[in-house]
Amino acid sequence: MYDLASKCSVLLAKDFIHSAFTVILNEETRNSRSLYVEMNQTVITIYPRLKISKMYNFSSGEENCQVLDQSLENSTMNSRRGTNKIEVSDQKGVSVSCDFQYDLCTITLAGWHHGISAGLFGTNDNEAGNEWMVPNGSFTDNVQEFTQSWQVSKCSLVPKKEKPCPITAKQNICKVFFEEPRSLLR
Repeated sequence: MYDLASKCSVLLAKDFIHSAFTVILNEETRNSRSLYVEMNQTVITIYPRLKISKMYNFSSGEENCQVLDQSLENSTMNSRRGTNKIEVSDQKGVSVSCDFQYDLCTITLAGWHHGISAGLFGTNDNEAGNEWMVPNGSFTDNVQEFTQSWQVSKCSLVPKKEKPCPITAKQNICKVFFEEPRSLLR
């Protein structure tokens, strides 16, 4: 378990052998995120804060924006909806479920997908030693390097320039004691 420090869209999991599924965590505006799920030439983007899902079918070329209290019909994926919950799955054993009450999404893969996926969620092969594999096949133990290696979009890593806070009286006293060249406490 680790905190995702990236402010960029990152690949969580992808089937690199059969291209059966792709799951991406997208960084949206105003510090919100969406979950991009691609299966069977269909994409569902789930926006947890808005409680809305957007579906795009590559074969038909149509896009539908649907509130989660409506069912996702005419899709090559199975979907179920409950109160504050949506689940999307396919016949090949991939299931993505989001519970918006607890702000929790899970991805479940059947045994058919053993060892053929990679991303921030690891390699799915029950080997602890290769979970931190980066796209070029090498390994890292650095969280920042690992996260940046799975970024799928260009984003600015330049820190935002923040306005300095006005110096308070206490900070001014500290400055006089510890930063002034003539101070014995420097």
